[in-house]
Amino acid sequence: MEYDAIIIGGGLAGLTAGSLLSKSGLKVAVVEKSYNPGGSCGVFKRNGVTFDIGAAMLFGFGDQGFNAHRFVFDCLEKPIEVVKHELLYCMHFKGHVIRFGSDIDDFAAQLGTVFPSEQANIRRFYRDLEKMYRDVMVANPNYTTPDETEARGAFKSLIKHPLSYARFLGYLNKSARSLLAAYFSDPEIFKFFDKITSTYCYATLEEAPAVLAAVMFVDNHLGGSYYPAGSTIFLPGKLEQVIEENKGTMVLEQAVTRIIFEHNRPVGVELSSGEKLFGRDLIYSGTVWNLYGKLIDRPNLSLERARWAACQVPTYPSVVLYAQVDKAVIPPDTEPVEMLVGNPDRLDESEVTVYISSLDDQTLCDASSHVVLAIGPSFENWQQGEEADYLARKVLEKDRLIAVLENRFPGFGEAIRYVELATPRTIERYTNKNGGAVAGPKQMLGQHMFKRLHTRTEWDNLFCCGESTVMGTGTPTVTTSGISAANAVLKKRGLQPYVYQPERKKMVRILDKPVTAEKLYADVPAEIRILMQKASRCEYCEHPYCSIGMQARGRDLDIRGIMRRVTVGNLVGARKRLEAYCAEHQIRIETTPLDLALCESRCIQNTRNGKPVAIQAVIDGLLG
Repeated sequence: MEYDAIIIGGGLAGLTAGSLLSKSGLKVAVVEKSYNPGGSCGVFKRNGVTFDIGAAMLFGFGDQGFNAHRFVFDCLEKPIEVVKHELLYCMHFKGHVIRFGSDIDDFAAQLGTVFPSEQANIRRFYRDLEKMYRDVMVANPNYTTPDETEARGAFKSLIKHPLSYARFLGYLNKSARSLLAAYFSDPEIFKFFDKITSTYCYATLEEAPAVLAAVMFVDNHLGGSYYPAGSTIFLPGKLEQVIEENKGTMVLEQAVTRIIFEHNRPVGVELSSGEKLFGRDLIYSGTVWNLYGKLIDRPNLSLERARWAACQVPTYPSVVLYAQVDKAVIPPDTEPVEMLVGNPDRLDESEVTVYISSLDDQTLCDASSHVVLAIGPSFENWQQGEEADYLARKVLEKDRLIAVLENRFPGFGEAIRYVELATPRTIERYTNKNGGAVAGPKQMLGQHMFKRLHTRTEWDNLFCCGESTVMGTGTPTVTTSGISAANAVLKKRGLQPYVYQPERKKMVRILDKPVTAEKLYADVPAEIRILMQKASRCEYCEHPYCSIGMQARGRDLDIRGIMRRVTVGNLVGARKRLEAYCAEHQIRIETTPLDLALCESRCIQNTRNGKPVAIQAVIDGLLG
C-alpha cells in the first residue's frame, strides 16, 4: 500500500500532523501500536468510571498566547468543546496555598504575602515578563517551531518589538536561575520557582533554559488551562475523525518495527504483522531513542548520530495512581489541579500533582464519587527484577502514594472505591516512552531547543515531531511540532502551509462548569446524539470479549474501535471499520443483517450489571 505520507506514532503530535495533511488532500496513514490513539492523552475505563491516562490539564485552547490547540481546530474546521478551569492550579508550599489565577497582578500580590521581602521585585518580575510575552507571543501569533521559522517573519517581529525580542533571545542559553537572580535574593523564592519548572519543564532552575521558563511563568496565567468536555478522549478522537473523514487510514494495534530504506533513502515502514507500507514522505512522532536506536538499521545510520541520540538525558520516570473515591473525602474548596510539595528543598518522590477532573466534568463518574489522578517522580529501578518482586513493589508504591494523598485529603484511603497504579514499566508498555520518562529527553541546557531533534532529519523525506523535538514536552508544544512537520511536508510539495489567519471561524466552544450529561452533545442532532450516548457506555476493554464469536475467518468485528469513534462523533470512521469487516467476511448488510445479541451478552457491562452496551442499536444506527 502506498501513501503520500505515513505518520509513525499516533500521539497528539502525529495526529496533528496527520489531520492537517489529510485536510490538505494528502493520502495519509497513521500507524499506532495501541488500540487507542492519543498516547498519553486519552482514557481508560473501569466499572463505568473514566480515567485520563496522563494528560489531564491542557493548555493551548485560550484566545491569546500560546494557543496551538485552538489554532489547529480552527484550521481543521472541526468543533470541540472544552471547560476552562477557574484556576490554572494551586500549589501547597510550606503551609501556604498559592493559587495561580488568570490575573497576573493579583497573583503577584498574593505571592508577595508569601515572600514579603520580595514584594516589589515580584511585581517588577512579572511586569517585565508579561510585556515580553505579549510582544513576542501575543502580538504576532506564530505556530512554527524555531527550527522552521523563516528569517523574514522573524525579522519583521524583531523590528516591531526590538527590545522585547532582544531580551527574549538573550534568555536562549541562560538558566532559569540566572533569570530569577536578576530580580530576587531570598533563597526561599528560588525554591518556589524550582517547583514550577520541575513540574512543567521536568527540569530544575539550574537545568531549565530561561527562555522556556520566562514564557511558562506568564503563559501559565494568561493562557489558562482546560479540559475537553466528556474527557480527553475527545482531543485525539476529533483529530482522528478529520483523518478518516478525509480518506486517511488509521492503522491501529500495529507497531512499526523498522523504517524501510532503498538506496539510503526511507521509503516506507514494516509493521509488527510483517506488512509493509510505502510512502513518499514519513513523519516520525516517537522518541529520539527509538528512532535512532531501533527503527533505522546500521547501514543507513551514522555511528555519530546513534551516539548522540543515546546520550540524550531523559526526564525522570513517573508513577501514576488512578483512583475513584467517595465524593465526601474531597473538600468543597479543592481545585481540579493541585500540586503537593512534600519537600520544598529538593525534588523527591513526595512531590505529587493531583488532578480531579470530575470537579469540572461530572460525566466522568457517578454523582457520589470523584476521579483522582496523582502523578509524581519515581527514582526506583522498575525495569529489573522478577515478576513477583515487581508486583510487590507496585503494592508498596500504591500505598506510598495513597499516604501522600491522605495528608491532603484525610480519610482518602478509606474512601477508595477503586485504585490502580501505573509504574514506569506500565507507561513504557502502553506509550513507548523509554523507561517511563513521560516527557522524553529533558529540556535542559545543553540539550534544549536547537540541540534537540529537529523537524527535518538528514533525509529530505523523513520529518519529526513530538516531545523529543525542539519544542519539548507539553500538549501545546507537541501540537506545535506536529503543525511544523505538516507544514514542512506541504512546503516541500508546493502546497499552502497552515498559518495564522485572524478571520478564521472559531471552532473551540467553552462550556460553563460543571459539564453534565445534558450539556454534552447538546448541539448534535438528536438521532446522532442518541447513538453517541449509547456508544459512550463502552469501556474500550483491552481484551474485548464482546467481539468473540464474530470471527468466521479473518479479524474480529472491531466493536471497541467502532464505539470509541461513535462516542466522539466520528461516524465516518466507525462505518469504515464496520465496512472493512463486512468486506473481509463477504457480508452484504442489505441482505444479511448482523445479529449482535451474542456480543451484547458477552459485554462486560452485561456481566457486571445486566445492562450491556447497546451494540446492536449503535451498529444499526450507523447503517440506517
